[in-house]
Amino acid sequence: MQVKIKDVAKRAGVSVTTVSRVLNGEKYVKDDLRAKVNRVIEELGYTPSQIARSLVRKKTNLIGVIVPDLTSSFYSTILSSIERVASENEYNLLVCNISEDIDKELKYLNVFQEMRVEGIIIMHEKINEPIRQFIHKIRIPVIFSSVKPMDQSFVSVIVDDYKAAYEATRYLIELGHDAIGFIGGDMRDITSGQNRYSGYRNAMTDQGKKLVYEHIRFGDYKVQSGYDQMKELLRIDNPPTAVFAVSDDMAVGAINCIRDQGLRVPEDISVMGFDGSQLTELVRPALTSMEQPIQEMGQVTMNVLLQQIAGESEQAGDVVLAHRIAVRESCRSIQQ
Repeated sequence: MQVKIKDVAKRAGVSVTTVSRVLNGEKYVKDDLRAKVNRVIEELGYTPSQIARSLVRKKTNLIGVIVPDLTSSFYSTILSSIERVASENEYNLLVCNISEDIDKELKYLNVFQEMRVEGIIIMHEKINEPIRQFIHKIRIPVIFSSVKPMDQSFVSVIVDDYKAAYEATRYLIELGHDAIGFIGGDMRDITSGQNRYSGYRNAMTDQGKKLVYEHIRFGDYKVQSGYDQMKELLRIDNPPTAVFAVSDDMAVGAINCIRDQGLRVPEDISVMGFDGSQLTELVRPALTSMEQPIQEMGQVTMNVLLQQIAGESEQAGDVVLAHRIAVRESCRSIQQ
């Protein structure tokens, strides 16, 4: 039978309250009693209930995380960084993968509340009105990571997605490309959908390049989506000489499609991604990408949330991190 706290108290000849104080490291216990209780705990092999201890201390050391798609190389990388910082601070993660289904999110948020998580990290921005009302009502710190929702009252840890997409497109233009294809994301997303598309579009027009709407496709950030949209681009009479995909996963899909069609990257078509995930070094040719500081993003997200939990955060607005172009092998200059 499982050993209970009252069994330890009876064997040690002390009250349950005294055993509880020893377990919680409280100082109001005599040294000899503390040693006796610890000896009995070891003899009986007693393991305290973490849930019960959390209720007593009113501290669960749990962080709830909402992830839109755990199969994405970007989200898996940022999550590993968040977990590392959480572990270093003796927090555990309760991760819920909604698979891009926001109807699941309200259910998971209710679970977070029932589990008494101390903070919540959300990694997507498609928030409906019930969800918005819920996270405003609960007394739990909430932070958004890698995305910025329309509701401006929450802190987000992001890059300037518009500027990053603008600079990625301008880089391809500087390599001599005029016909630049675009594989975008979900246009319901402000951050990775609308802002990145606007950056591409404005860079093209600002540099005097014609926007060819046959060269513009939209996917769902995944590898298969990039493959499918690239296949459509290759079917038109005058396909682009370069393609900018707004996720590394879609860029890898595009590369696979190009090679399956008997063409070469970058000799026939240059491909550029966005994120700077681990995929950039695994694919061949290695992928040139507009790089977000993914590890730093996870670290900063967790640190800001811990400050909010402790009531020490002075962060009034978003944390905007630096982006950069990581030049590898998938893009080439076609200038004469």
